[in-house]
Amino acid sequence: MDPLNVVARSHDIALYGRVSEYKLEHLDELLYRDRQFFDYGGCLFIYPMEELPYWRMEMRRRSTEGRWLQWAELNAALIDEVRQEVRTRGPLGNRDFIGRARVDSYRGRKDTGPALFYLWLTGELMTHSRQGFQRRYGLMEDVAPMDLRYEAPPHEAERFFIRKAISDLGLSREQGCVSWAEGRVRNQRAREILGEMRETGEVDTVTVEGWREPYHLFARDCHLLESVANGQAPESWRPIDTTSDEEAVFLAPLEIVSARGRAKKLFDFDYVWEVYKPAHLRKWGYYTLPILYGDRLVGRIDPKLDRKSSTLAINGFWLDDATLAKDSAFADAFARGMCRFGGFVGAGKLDAASIGPAKLRDHVNRMWRRAS
Repeated sequence: MDPLNVVARSHDIALYGRVSEYKLEHLDELLYRDRQFFDYGGCLFIYPMEELPYWRMEMRRRSTEGRWLQWAELNAALIDEVRQEVRTRGPLGNRDFIGRARVDSYRGRKDTGPALFYLWLTGELMTHSRQGFQRRYGLMEDVAPMDLRYEAPPHEAERFFIRKAISDLGLSREQGCVSWAEGRVRNQRAREILGEMRETGEVDTVTVEGWREPYHLFARDCHLLESVANGQAPESWRPIDTTSDEEAVFLAPLEIVSARGRAKKLFDFDYVWEVYKPAHLRKWGYYTLPILYGDRLVGRIDPKLDRKSSTLAINGFWLDDATLAKDSAFADAFARGMCRFGGFVGAGKLDAASIGPAKLRDHVNRMWRRAS
């Protein structure tokens, strides 16, 4: 999850690219109304609620080691006060506290901000709801279902985190799995669990062209690789709506497919999220998104939503393959993708002045008018 909302938040853009007819309110409903998911972690991720018992081990660990243990010992009275306020008054955000002192913290300017975050990180509190993107904290017993508030046994939690690493990474070297689980599972223990999973046949290994070390994946997924190697899309991958050949998709800045250097390594596509770079050092733009067309990353757009005028402005547009600008099939797919994206972010108007050449821009504008 990321708080920046230039055109939409990164996690919502990721879901828009995967889920037909996804709307911005859907995730909040799943998180804060239906309680099917919860958010957690210093790097904020969303997890299925049924995983909570395994993460409880991580929460307990956070309270017993590192800088948070030292911080808690120095601020025990403040933590008790904040805990009691939430217990008495119900779900609260940092704005609901006066605070004892001002602090210089990423978690808030009042000392109650780090205290709330500590209680959330260690599992006493969970995210109850949000106002904008500001978290309102509630007691775990008021958020999580009763049957999921327990802590899983350590040996089960350790295996869960190794499985989670393989699932999240898709194909991963042993060191990748170990690094993903670091802090939750001791390195040597992580390697032992991986070895046991290979021996039982739960995990298989494959070789990847250009890499000497084997990659791990679940044995149940080997047939998917076989299908792809034979040039066929697995049946379970077939979309229920348009394909990316028919409609281009704009990928989120923190999309696992392209973020953190994966686009260059896997697709020979140079992508760096430049939102935190000074303007004079940016090669592309502030909030640039990769363009997925078919099975290729073919270019970039830099969109921004002016919410006052309901205008989706494309501040920059770049294609890696110049021939696509004159390709009618791409023009149709790109225009359809732009129309769907505009509907997703709630735009009523489109400023496509930066899209070139003029023939492509005119085609996009015509399809936008028809869709409107």
